[in-house]
Amino acid sequence: MPKLGVEPIRKRALVNATIIEIGQAGSLDVTVAQIAKRAGMSTALAHHYFGGKEAIFLAAMRHILALYAAEVRGALAVADSPAARLDAILLASFSAANFRREVISAWLNFYVLAQSVPGARRLLSVYQRRLRSNLRYALRPMVGARADALADALGALIDGVYLREALRDGPSDGEAALQLVQGHLAAELNIEPRKDRP
Repeated sequence: MPKLGVEPIRKRALVNATIIEIGQAGSLDVTVAQIAKRAGMSTALAHHYFGGKEAIFLAAMRHILALYAAEVRGALAVADSPAARLDAILLASFSAANFRREVISAWLNFYVLAQSVPGARRLLSVYQRRLRSNLRYALRPMVGARADALADALGALIDGVYLREALRDGPSDGEAALQLVQGHLAAELNIEPRKDRP
């Protein structure tokens, strides 16, 4: 009989192991056995909890998205202006927790998987809608009718920075990525980039 409370711990270990394995491989070309071994359990147990690699990977992406959403919500809770709301979203997008090598690799593979797996496509669509909604809400008081188009452009730029970073060698550079997106935003708003931003 399994111990109470062990299943969530084991599932979390498998999710974390999946993110690390995909990050090291740079692709979804990892096995459930590799993931299970990194998590310190048997392949059979991993299959028991998730059923297969695709389900484990989707659980890993849900975990990544949940952490990102929590960081955005926390930052938005203390944002006191539209500009501060934009900063909150961008800072969360390129924070050390969200813009690290293995998470970036998971995002790249998530986009690939979403082309053929309906569950991944739905999850990606939810993320994109929330990001667009948050950006539009912050931008509307600043640019009015241009908010929709600028939100779409910023969303595409954020995604593009992740995709380019996945193909770059060396450690990820969240600060450079943040400055790139903030510079584009400042140009769109016809303002000088703020010097007090990270």
